[in-house]
Amino acid sequence: MIPSIARVKILIVEDEILLANDIANKLSDNNYHILGIADTVKKALEFLENNQDIDMVLIDIMLKGEFDGIELARFINEKYHIPFLFLTSHADNYIVERAKSVKPHAYLLKPFNDRQVCIAIELALKNFSNKAAENEMQTKKQFAATENQVLNIKDSLFLKKNNHFERVQLQEILYLVADSNYCSVYTKTDRFIYSVGLNRIEEQLPTSRFMRVHRSYVVNINSVSGFEGNMLYISDTKIPVSKSHKDEVFRLFKTI
Repeated sequence: MIPSIARVKILIVEDEILLANDIANKLSDNNYHILGIADTVKKALEFLENNQDIDMVLIDIMLKGEFDGIELARFINEKYHIPFLFLTSHADNYIVERAKSVKPHAYLLKPFNDRQVCIAIELALKNFSNKAAENEMQTKKQFAATENQVLNIKDSLFLKKNNHFERVQLQEILYLVADSNYCSVYTKTDRFIYSVGLNRIEEQLPTSRFMRVHRSYVVNINSVSGFEGNMLYISDTKIPVSKSHKDEVFRLFKTI
C-alpha cells in the first residue's frame, strides 16, 4: 500500500453527493488520496483554509449557493495557487468562455469513467507544472499513460509509477543515476525508473539542492554523508565524482 503522504491529495467540490462519492471511490481505487468532499463554495473555502497540503481541486462548475465553481476557481487562483480542473455537464459557449477566464488546468465533461478522470488529473498537474493552462478546453488532449512525466510542484516532485503520480518531497530524493536510455530516481524508500535522459529530470530540480557530480549522477547535496578520494557517500552507496566536476563538488563540501 502506498503511504498517504506519497499520494496526490485531492478535494472534490460537487453538490451531487452520489456523484461525488463515486468520483472519490474511483480515485481512491487509483491511488489518489481524497482529503474531503464539499458541496458548496463556502465549505470548499473553509476546507482549503484548514488543509494546506491539498495538491489539486476537482470543481463542478454548476454549484448551488451564492457562488458557482468558476468563482471558487477565482479564489483559488488569487490565494491558494494550486491546480484545479472543472467537471461539468454544460458545454455551451457562455459557460466555456467564463471558465476560460479563470484558466483551468483541465476540463472534463460529464459523464466520464475512472480512466478519463485520472487522465484529466494527470493533465491538470502537467499543465500546472508547466505553467500552461488549457487554451481550448473543447479540444481533445492526448496524454498517454506511458508518457514519462516529472512534475515539480510545491517543493515536491510528482513522479509516475504504475500509471499514477506519487508525491516525493525534494528532501526525500537521495540521488539520480543514468543507465543507457534510462534514469533512476532513488529516494529514501523507493526507486522510480524513467525511459528519459538524466538531463530531462535534472531540469526539474533546484540547483541550490541538487548537483551534477558525474555524467551519470546527480546528487542531493544534503543527503551526502561523507566523501573520500573521488567518491561521495550517500548512506551505504558510493557515488563517483568525475574529473570535470571534482573541483566544484569538493569545493562545496569543504565549505560546509
